[in-house]
Amino acid sequence: MERVGAARDLVLGYVHALNAIDEAVRVTIPSLERLADVLGLARSRRISRSGHIGTYSYTVHGAGCRFVSGNGTEVDVDFADDGSEVFDLWRMRWYGLSLPEPLDVTDQDLRSAVQSLQPLLTEVQPGWFRVAN
Repeated sequence: MERVGAARDLVLGYVHALNAIDEAVRVTIPSLERLADVLGLARSRRISRSGHIGTYSYTVHGAGCRFVSGNGTEVDVDFADDGSEVFDLWRMRWYGLSLPEPLDVTDQDLRSAVQSLQPLLTEVQPGWFRVAN
C-alpha cells in the first residue's frame, strides 16, 4: 500500500506541475487560450520548436511538448484533438525519475494510483488519461 501511496503522490505531483506550466506559459504568452496552442505557434513558426517560455525550456514533438523546469523536472504531455492535455503511465513515470529526488514506481502502482484518483483523472483511451474538467 505504501508503494501505491508514493505513486499517488507522483501522479498528483505531475498534475500540479502540469498546472504550473500552464499558468507560467499563459503569463508569458497571454494570447494563448490553452497550453495546446504552443503546438500551433511552433507549427506556424511564430515560436521555435524548442526554446524557453518563462522559467521552462520546452521541446515540441509530434502531438505534444516536453517542458523542463529549472531543477530538471520533466513534464511531457500530448494534446488531444480537442486541445486537452493527455498523458500516459510512461510520461508520469518519466516525471518521477526526473524529480530532484527521483521516484521510481511500477506501472502497476501507477495504474492503481490513477484508479484511486478517479474522478479527478479520466481514462480517455486505454492507458491514456486527462484531468477531468
